[in-house]
Amino acid sequence: MPDTRAHRGPHPQDAELFHQSKWPDLQAAVADYSWLLGRGYASPSAIKVVGDRYALDQRQRMAVARSSCTDAQRKRRGSRQLKDDEVAGQELSIDGFNVLTTVEVALGGGVIIAARDGTYRDIASVHGTYRKVEETGAAIERVLTRVGSLQPVRTRIYLDSPVGNSGRLAGMIRSIAGELRIECEVCLVNDPDKELLRSAGIVATADSGILDGVARWFNLARGVVDSVGEAVVVPMGGD
Repeated sequence: MPDTRAHRGPHPQDAELFHQSKWPDLQAAVADYSWLLGRGYASPSAIKVVGDRYALDQRQRMAVARSSCTDAQRKRRGSRQLKDDEVAGQELSIDGFNVLTTVEVALGGGVIIAARDGTYRDIASVHGTYRKVEETGAAIERVLTRVGSLQPVRTRIYLDSPVGNSGRLAGMIRSIAGELRIECEVCLVNDPDKELLRSAGIVATADSGILDGVARWFNLARGVVDSVGEAVVVPMGGD
């Protein structure tokens, strides 16, 4: 079935699945799942045990998995996170789809999960082809404006070239950057994760695998989403 969505907003059941009355169970599930991960339990079996215990729906289980991390990961990621005033004059490398999709979801009124490590994540995904939505232009503008305010010496935005329509998105980002007079380089590469992991600069992402492999990172999506009045943020990590 082709993706015909005009927005990357909420799933029809999200208002019920992530209602405030559900937060205590979701937070307890994140704590339990993170505890199991920290003791070497395999992810599939651990999420099944936790999901069954709290009678979680599949989307709730996905949110729990995306929100969790071990105590060691949480401490390590926190020690490597930079503040706004530490970005000025530094090179900034941005995980394009990761950051942009989260902001699009927030602008569309979709669910944003506040994870245990302090990042904001969505429970949408891009598989194979990226589809522009009504919020895409505004999301790009907000991300670039935020980047401009941080004053990095150089900005690179990495996009997955194998993903359909990534070239069109790159062109859109370049066009909006030109209008805003914000200098940035949009890089279409086969494996953005690899490029970000070997970056000597600051990396902006909420991707767990990248966060665990870089020396310095910046919580870009969270800063942008916090300025979005339409955002529905669920405190999965209990914070």
